[in-house]
Amino acid sequence: MMTDTIQLAQQLIACPSITPFDAGCQKIIGERLARVGFQLESMRFGEVDNLWARYGHGSPLVLFAGHTDVVPTGPESEWSSHPFQPSLRDGYLYGRGAADMKGAIAAMVIAAEQFIHANPHFPGSIAFLITSDEEGPAINGTIKVMETLLKRGEKIDYCIIGEPSCDSNFGDQIRVGRRGSLHGTLIVHGKQGHVAHPHLALNPIHASTLALHKLTTTEWDQGNDDYPKTTFQITQIHSGTGALNVIPGHLDVAFNFRFSSAVTAEQLEERTEAILHTYGLNYDIAWRVSAEPFLSKKGKLITTTQNAIQEITSLSTRLSTGGGTSDGRFIAPTGVEVVELGTLGATAHQINECVKVNDLQSLTAIYQLILTKLL
Repeated sequence: MMTDTIQLAQQLIACPSITPFDAGCQKIIGERLARVGFQLESMRFGEVDNLWARYGHGSPLVLFAGHTDVVPTGPESEWSSHPFQPSLRDGYLYGRGAADMKGAIAAMVIAAEQFIHANPHFPGSIAFLITSDEEGPAINGTIKVMETLLKRGEKIDYCIIGEPSCDSNFGDQIRVGRRGSLHGTLIVHGKQGHVAHPHLALNPIHASTLALHKLTTTEWDQGNDDYPKTTFQITQIHSGTGALNVIPGHLDVAFNFRFSSAVTAEQLEERTEAILHTYGLNYDIAWRVSAEPFLSKKGKLITTTQNAIQEITSLSTRLSTGGGTSDGRFIAPTGVEVVELGTLGATAHQINECVKVNDLQSLTAIYQLILTKLL
């Protein structure tokens, strides 16, 4: 079980790299890549560490992209083992980031090492873009590195992102795009008052109930051939003064749309506000688009990835655009063909996050086979 991939994954998990901090992961990755001939470049923007590493100067350029930052652990007492002390149990590797996505980064690095040892003079190039700002605001990470690369004319042909992509079985799907993400922050205004005198107040919670129900039950679109349908989720609701006998003066609601290309962010905003008007609410609302939908049409990388997965796992993988956002939204618009291939995402962000050891081994083999087929 203690292969190079598993050992490196354990080293990375042991770094408490809660977003936006890298906590030494990129140093570990960089040292390994440098030993096989990669040229390293540290790109720090704000408090975010980013690593750009490249081997070779020719084309095509195959990019491995990923993030070393992880989400907070939640209550450590609820974990079966410490989240930053990697643990091997019953064929699984446990620890924060095991699935999302330190395990995949380890597989990428080892696959690149093994490919270069076997093919030291291959035509083309391999690069790594590793950030510590994917789980957070994502404003000083991949997007800034891509801006830098574009300014100096570095052309990427293919990009493999190690986000957890599989559904029920390892290799059963890859992501070739993602839906867009639209955040809304709503303040419904009422009038504060005493609970014994509701006729002298206006309860914004009561006033909002029907409108919120309408928003949660509206079918925003049917999706299309490329994307699943748009979804709406309320993520936070806050109201009240803390006292039990006070009608609150306002209600704060945060919500999110994950939207397909069948609808635009502007259309969702207009339809949402029309519903709020229909129910006569006095409100303020702020909008933020954190990602537009992106899609890589089937090309050489997607076909190669499907073939490599079938050779290693015997599975016919399907193409998906589901799930959350990824840093592919900053890479695909530059014309790069993007594939997201990692492990299962079932335990990502959860207590006792884990990944099958055998899946990491297979992922390493698939990454190496993709390099062999492309280069």
